[in-house]
Amino acid sequence: MGRYVIRRLLQMIPVFIGSTFLIFFMVYALGDPVAALFGDRAPDPATAAQIRKDLYLDEPLWKQYLHYMGQIFQGDFGTAFNGQPVTELMADAWPVTVRLTLVAIAFEILIGITLGVLSGLRRGRAIDTTVLLLSLIVISIPTFVSGYVLQYLCGIKWNTVSPTVSPDAPLNELLLPGVVVGLVSLAYVTRLTRTSIAENVRADYVRTALAKGLPRRRIITRHLLRNSLIPVVTFIGTDIGGLMGGALVTERIFNIHGVGYQLYQGVLRQNSPTVVGFVTVLVLVFLVANLLVDLLYAVLDPRIRYA
Repeated sequence: MGRYVIRRLLQMIPVFIGSTFLIFFMVYALGDPVAALFGDRAPDPATAAQIRKDLYLDEPLWKQYLHYMGQIFQGDFGTAFNGQPVTELMADAWPVTVRLTLVAIAFEILIGITLGVLSGLRRGRAIDTTVLLLSLIVISIPTFVSGYVLQYLCGIKWNTVSPTVSPDAPLNELLLPGVVVGLVSLAYVTRLTRTSIAENVRADYVRTALAKGLPRRRIITRHLLRNSLIPVVTFIGTDIGGLMGGALVTERIFNIHGVGYQLYQGVLRQNSPTVVGFVTVLVLVFLVANLLVDLLYAVLDPRIRYA
């Protein structure tokens, strides 16, 4: 296991370098950060040249990238155009988005897997048809529609929660946005679990366990569920980074100043250091999440062993 982890960590290095270089190239080579800094006003050529020199933009792109990566390894993600260090923006945004993502993931796991197991064990029955129909409806509804509808119903009409999230973003105020963020993923988790359970319930090891007289609850939890969760864990692991970066719509609806909000502001204002810095961290989140998913395979299925 230790050698496998080391090998995977080494494999992550070229992936990280390639991903961050593409991001850096798309942001800096396809736009002019200095022009974006001045907006509609035409900058003085001498001033623009000095700013490019200060920001290291007068060097070739590969040198700019090496300079940027050197700063990252020192904990410096650059400075936003408003003069605030990007690390300060991250310190404010990431804790909020992490809490929001944890709420969404917990919602997916608890509700999605439960519905998927119930549906898979009763394939073809009324509960199976109902769950499949509801999951299809949830997948078909865009996030901005479900977000505004739930915000109106729960926050304004029924007054059960706050319609917007305060700057401190306490956990109780993130429950409704977390549900909105996790709704579509919940539907996919439900369908994946249902399909996997329905396939494995007819497997030989399940029939053998039944023939031995093992309790039904133990067969489901110790044998059937563990083997059926592998595709679900794969989806959830890759979905973590997607939820963090894709919460832009939900954060706008509920006025949450998280990662999605900062990325939106960065793209809107062409604030290149902010965009590159936040997306670089998202790449790391994706890589670490995929590594953890691979390690969880061995926990769920004892037949899987890493050399």
